Amino acid sequence: MDADFIIVGAGSAGCVLANRLTASGKHSVLLLEAGKDDNSLIVRMPKGFGKLIFDQHHVRRFDTQPEPGNGNASESWPRGRMLGGSSTVNGMFYTRGQPQDFDDWAAAGNPGWGWADIAPCFKAMEDHELGADEVRGAGGPLHISNHPNPHPLCDAAIAAGSRLGLAVKNDLNRPEQEGIGYVQFTIRNGRREDAATAFLRPVMNRPNLRVVTGFLAGRVLFEGTRAVGIAGTLNGRPQEYRCGREVILAGGTLQSPQLLQLSGIGPAQHLTDLGIHVVSDLPGVGQNLREHRMMMVQFRLREPIGLNRQFGGWRLGRNVLQYLLTRKGLMATGSHDVVAFVRSSPDLTRPDVELVMAPFSLTPGRMSMAFEQAHGMQIFGYQLRPESQGSVMITSRDPAAAPRIQSGFFSTDGDRQMSGRILRYIRNLAAQSPLAEKLVEETSPGAQVQTDQDALAFHSEFGGPVAHPAGTCKMGWDPLAVVDARLRVHGVTGLRVIDCAIMPSLVSAHTNAATMAIAWRGAQLIEEELAGR
Repeated sequence: MDADFIIVGAGSAGCVLANRLTASGKHSVLLLEAGKDDNSLIVRMPKGFGKLIFDQHHVRRFDTQPEPGNGNASESWPRGRMLGGSSTVNGMFYTRGQPQDFDDWAAAGNPGWGWADIAPCFKAMEDHELGADEVRGAGGPLHISNHPNPHPLCDAAIAAGSRLGLAVKNDLNRPEQEGIGYVQFTIRNGRREDAATAFLRPVMNRPNLRVVTGFLAGRVLFEGTRAVGIAGTLNGRPQEYRCGREVILAGGTLQSPQLLQLSGIGPAQHLTDLGIHVVSDLPGVGQNLREHRMMMVQFRLREPIGLNRQFGGWRLGRNVLQYLLTRKGLMATGSHDVVAFVRSSPDLTRPDVELVMAPFSLTPGRMSMAFEQAHGMQIFGYQLRPESQGSVMITSRDPAAAPRIQSGFFSTDGDRQMSGRILRYIRNLAAQSPLAEKLVEETSPGAQVQTDQDALAFHSEFGGPVAHPAGTCKMGWDPLAVVDARLRVHGVTGLRVIDCAIMPSLVSAHTNAATMAIAWRGAQLIEEELAGR
């Protein structure tokens, strides 16, 4: 046997699992990753995010199908392809979600996944700059830092939120989430803190841990209905690995269902049509795809206080030099600066929208990443818990072929109504002092967009995914569930999925923190079983 446990995917979940399952020294772990290890400047420098997200050496992009919800055009969804996975290419936001998110999972038939169960996982893995208290953790592997660079435009946005009744907070990860404040980041001493730097690299010398990069998983190996290993290619050559206990899939929302289907686990007729032997007929594999879709609203500034010009020419060179010398300055912060969790209607009992703000603006267009010449700011918003669902389905037996992704945006009436609500809230925020005095006009979408239908059309055509896909191997017991509450795949033994794909519904947050907590909790469940508890 190559190891007791084989973990497929060294992303946010896989790195945590490798850390926790080898901690006792009792179990051996083989961690497999398709990408490479990379500790280069563009990865470690936080503001390298803008270039990194389009770098084909670090990111694999998956094209979605054209649909009304994405403006009838294909979109490109990025996934990290190196040790650390998508935590190495994200915006570095650290947001846990709301307690009710997890209580809803438990209430849906998943015991052990309520807030009382998952909150200790967050706390245990955190090393929070603000120190430990009854909610936060300190001394854990993952460093959480407060925003180091206040900006007058950000201060004005926070003050404007206060005028709307939002509490100003220095920690938006408290159970009472509603409020506004500067973002908390997974950044340590000016360097990106991803899953690999926090959980994997510090334990790489453990004798019971082996990490293999350049391995493309092709299928899970079975003896009957028991998973016994994994087959694929290592740097282009066929390779198989065998395990003594379990195979754990941690490939994420797009690739965990892909690998299950390639292995004969999924909708039987679909697999049969592709010539794949059916091991377990699970129609829910690849279904229940959820994703946040942002609406970007931009404004022209009255004074030249925006940051657009800081990202080009000699100014960019100066900022990078400052970063290299001090690990401080503009390049030492995450993708955006201010976050707010708000209720789109006063009748709601908890926030249903997230707003994200930054003192820069981008050129108009579909998901443009080019900065405008004129000074501007942006506020984007999205529905926290969309009900619309898409799917991820293989179209080939080739593991290198991308699956067919239907995003399913705006496929429910409730989700379609949110575009107008989000736009109205952003405009109301921008109309509050002292932010209003700093703005000249709304440049995008502009005054011509007024009705809810106009807002939906703008959101569909010019919005975009937030890179938070989840749910395609959902946890539960209903006909579309893929794993049980202990994350074991239904219908087989020796196989689990432990990553964001198991979420029955999206968390009210960016998904990286919750994915790490899922892995921490998943490792606990495995250890409990091994101990006979």
